[in-house]
Amino acid sequence: MSQPRIPPELLVKYDTPGPRYTSYPPVPDWTGGVDADVYRTTLASLGDGDLALYVHLPFCASRCLYCGCTATVTTRADVVDRYLARLEREVAMVTDAVGRAPLLREMHWGGGTPNFLSDDQLTRAHDIIGSRFTFAPDAEKSVEADPRLVTPSQLARLRALGFSRISFGVQDLDPLVQEEIGRVQPTALVRSVVSQARAAGFGSLNVDVIYGLPRQDEATFRATLDEVIDLAPDRIACFGYAHVPWIRPHQRRMDESALPDRALRFALYQLAVERFTDAGYVWIGFDHFARPDDELARAAEAGRLHRDFMGYTARQSRHLIGVGVSAIGDVHGTFIQNHAHLGEWQQAIDAGTLPITRGHHLSDDDRARGLAIRELLCNSHLDRALLPDDDGETLDAYRAFEADGLVLIGEQAITVTPVGRYFLRNLAMVLDAYRKPSLGSESPRFSRTV
Repeated sequence: MSQPRIPPELLVKYDTPGPRYTSYPPVPDWTGGVDADVYRTTLASLGDGDLALYVHLPFCASRCLYCGCTATVTTRADVVDRYLARLEREVAMVTDAVGRAPLLREMHWGGGTPNFLSDDQLTRAHDIIGSRFTFAPDAEKSVEADPRLVTPSQLARLRALGFSRISFGVQDLDPLVQEEIGRVQPTALVRSVVSQARAAGFGSLNVDVIYGLPRQDEATFRATLDEVIDLAPDRIACFGYAHVPWIRPHQRRMDESALPDRALRFALYQLAVERFTDAGYVWIGFDHFARPDDELARAAEAGRLHRDFMGYTARQSRHLIGVGVSAIGDVHGTFIQNHAHLGEWQQAIDAGTLPITRGHHLSDDDRARGLAIRELLCNSHLDRALLPDDDGETLDAYRAFEADGLVLIGEQAITVTPVGRYFLRNLAMVLDAYRKPSLGSESPRFSRTV
């Protein structure tokens, strides 16, 4: 399917730093007022609604130079064992505060590299959760994995523990790009791992791809996209590389002069949309793709798509608890994040304290604007009744977008055009009270929007 032509002046105009809106307000805008005692009180009021759990396992065998995640490089199994011991104590503190074994509908393990753990450590981590939480009969368990560390026994162990979804970080399959980003994994290896995962019985398989990496060009990236399509994953996450060396100093080890310029980066994005949709995938939001029969695509079609700290999801849990270093949660409209520095997280656990570093209590305005942003990012559509009461300021901003061909404004709703689909984050930013009054103000805290 041919993608719309985007005038170069639009790229210049809208290529600004902005949040990805996995939460509203975004993490850098949280106002505080949440500490371990407040979190403990919040957990004590946890109801019986659907609950999701995020477990952060930060360890990696080596540092990928593009990485923006909270990760710790080690080769020592005892470091992981000590982390799991503290994780067990954190989980106990959380569930003691709740006062019972909460019922889990979803659990996701991220990192870092969760499959850096040995088979026995994977079992231990699962047992830590299972001893303190109750899994619903239809609970969905998902895990992120580095193809370079996968073994048949590891896949069998994960399946035996009940994991049904697995996500492989592919990023790019061109050898020169892989060398530049410090993640060499031959296509044959990726193919073998995907085949092993299917043979092990994983019901859903996701592949991560990144555009905007050093040394990428349209020819090599097209080859990567074609290889990914041939793998036939159920879902594909296609992220734009966030070059933030002031936050992630290891990114300075890459050649910045080899990064695609604005025009090429956007061309890579459009190429991904074109290739994946031509292959039959449904474009979800601004960075996900799914087979039409996948739960994510069905949720999007039915208007049930949700977006939270774990990205686009077909299931909307009422509460999200995060455990492990840097993990984020949302309980009763209170956002919480653990210490992102491993040493600080360890010190809090050792002191018998929930390892909270910051948080935010959602105001009524936060809730209303967050709902509007989610509708826009999930449905490419915004009911005008959800616009903030600001004397028409936001509607005027959308009229400016309409003049640029990004939206159509109707009597009841604002609808995103095929051109505007590429600028969803920009369209969301005018709903963000923390970005005003300067819509296009530069912020070093966020990646670029296109």
